[in-house]
Amino acid sequence: MDASKILKDKVVLVVDDEVDVTDTVEEVLDMCFIRKANDYDAGRQFLLSYTFDIVILDIMGVNGFDLLKLSVKRGFPTVMLTAYALTPEALEKSIKLGAVSFLPKEKMSDLDEFITDVVLKNGQPVWGKLFNKLGSFFNTRFGPDWKERNQFFKEFEKSIHEGKQE
Repeated sequence: MDASKILKDKVVLVVDDEVDVTDTVEEVLDMCFIRKANDYDAGRQFLLSYTFDIVILDIMGVNGFDLLKLSVKRGFPTVMLTAYALTPEALEKSIKLGAVSFLPKEKMSDLDEFITDVVLKNGQPVWGKLFNKLGSFFNTRFGPDWKERNQFFKEFEKSIHEGKQE
């Protein structure tokens, strides 16, 4: 899978209050057209004014969940990229609000690979693939029984295995 060919010329919005994060995303996704916003208002304006193939949102510092609601309403496949809000609760909320993926900032160097998964699924959720790739990371971060401790994830995991979620 050649991410650079698959992602070539995709229009991506990245919203994060840390300029170094938006710059890093731009470097990793250098085959894409990147629009960057570093606060809620600029992100909201981009979402209302343009069309995007993918939207990448931070959670903390930019009201990421509010931007996620707007992005989903506009029909944009939206990926949450976070460090401080890397919790099962934030993951659950992201899923419920319509995000298609949820990535730790620690994995930003592999962002092109994760975004390629979203593009190959035509912007549909890629939760099964994400949990396969990052399962051990989430288990280390959240604890090995994090899915069993939460009814939502027990049911969600079952729906993934039944093919209802990819």
